[in-house]
Amino acid sequence: MITLYGAYRSRASRPLWLLAETGTPFTHLPVIQAYRLADPAAPDAPLNTTSASFLRVNPQGQIPAMEEDGLVLTESLAITLHIARRHGGPLGPANDAELALMEQWALFAATSLETPALEILFAQTNGTADLPEGAAVIAVAAEKLRRPLARLQGHLAAHSHMVGDRFTVADINTAECLRYAQGHPSLLAEFPAVKAWLEACQSRPAFQSMWAARQAEPA
Repeated sequence: MITLYGAYRSRASRPLWLLAETGTPFTHLPVIQAYRLADPAAPDAPLNTTSASFLRVNPQGQIPAMEEDGLVLTESLAITLHIARRHGGPLGPANDAELALMEQWALFAATSLETPALEILFAQTNGTADLPEGAAVIAVAAEKLRRPLARLQGHLAAHSHMVGDRFTVADINTAECLRYAQGHPSLLAEFPAVKAWLEACQSRPAFQSMWAARQAEPA
């Protein structure tokens, strides 16, 4: 049985979306980030990333984390790839070549998309987007994204999905890293195949279920 540690308002959204797609039974322990609490060490504090019981799972104190049959994973994309290989059916790799491609796209998403996409999100959520310094951060981050987005545009103009011309864990991993930049609609409009693919991914019932649970969590 999988035990998944993490809040929906975290990178745990990635394995939670995948688990909703596959219908795999799992236990969810809603560990939240310590910075969201006034006093994470208080006796009545909820389970959080500084709780001793969680630090025994991930000494780095970050979510998500996963345990299954003695295996502990503490990186969201590694967690999704493992779940897809073991429980994903058609969402997982059909052969070694597909596994290699899924790993490639996960690394691409983490190294080329996520950081500049997060820079856009942070500027838009910290109240600086309409100030010169925030606008400058967004402009620089958008420019960093244009090259990888051009690569995605070329791929998705020729293929319906990231791997195997079917929805897989590669779509979840890539879509979730790119999601942070969705607040910059004019950027995504430059890449219509990417925009259409992202919207199609997020229209899936499993994503909608995950997103509703995320929205229901305290911010």
